[in-house]
Parts: sequence; structure tokens; C-alpha cells
Amino acid sequence: MKKSVGPNTVLQPHPVLIVGTYGADGKANIMAASWGGICCSKPPCVAVSLREATLTHSNIRTRKAFTVSIPPEKYVKEADFAGVVSGRDVDKFAKAGLTAVKAGSVDAPYVGEFPFALECRLIHEHVLGLHTLFVGEIMDVVADEEVLGEHGLPDIEKVRPLIWGGGGSSNYYGLGARLARAFSAGRDIGEK
Repeated sequence: MKKSVGPNTVLQPHPVLIVGTYGADGKANIMAASWGGICCSKPPCVAVSLREATLTHSNIRTRKAFTVSIPPEKYVKEADFAGVVSGRDVDKFAKAGLTAVKAGSVDAPYVGEFPFALECRLIHEHVLGLHTLFVGEIMDVVADEEVLGEHGLPDIEKVRPLIWGGGGSSNYYGLGARLARAFSAGRDIGEK
């Protein structure tokens, strides 16, 4: 029998997304966000949900652009750092030893050391209580060649992205083994 735990933000796992922006002063900033993901295929879009109190929130509203860099497992400390201090108080790129790279298609920086990034133009925002949901149209995806797979897109097994446990788990995790091929593994159930 299942037990009710009440309404909560439990959805496991959460991706670890590093959102890059420029401020009104042109200063590059990053923040860690785990409430986000792909939200549309045509046009390709990603959504991130941020508190109004964050510097990134105001930067997105000012510049109408952001990037989403995907940190690999080996950058767990740097990714965590991006979420525990404010860009109002510290230059996160410099302090974490990361490189701010100006995106080619939008007015925002991405993390040069991370294997790939989504370059996004703000197309919608929706206030949801304490958070604002920002929807960005993905104008380009830039990736290191060594993480590209057979279809020319980032390969999850080569990227080795971080994930966050969420819902009471204050822990980061790596990927486990591949279990099955998507859109194929369950086909035989329908044939029985």
C-alpha cells in the first residue's frame, strides 16, 4: 500500500542545468538549476524555472536570452558552486576556474569546459507563485566533437551528465548502465 507524502516537488531525477546569462553591465554569470527540461520539439524549446530573487532571473528578463550548459560528472564541484553563491557577490566563472564563452546565436555565455550547451532566445515567461518559468527557443546547440554520437548529437554515455536526487535527496548522481533501447523495449508487450 502506498502512503501519501503530500504535495511536494518530488520528480526524480532532476537534470543539473547550468544557466548562463549576461547582466545589464555585460558581466557573465552562471547558476545551477534543476527545475527544467525540453518542453517543445517544433520549435525546439527548453524551459527553466527560477526564483525572482536570483540574478539570473533579472538577467534573462533584461537580455531576453540564456544558455543551458550540461555539466559532466567530473565537474560536480563547479556545478554545485554555481548554485550555492550569488553572482551579485562573486564572479562564479573566475572563482570556479571556468571559461565564459559568448554564444554565437544569442546574447548569453556558456561554460567552455562543459561538453555541450543550448543557446536560447527567450520566447515566453510565466509566473508560477515563487518561480517564473522561462521558455527559450533553442537557436543552436554547440558541442565538443568527442561527445557526439552516431546521429551527430551529444551522446549521453559520452557526456556523462550530472543528475540531482531532488525531493529530499541532497545528493548528485552519475548515470547507471543503459537498460534498453527507447521506443523499442516495450513493443513485444503489444504483440502478446
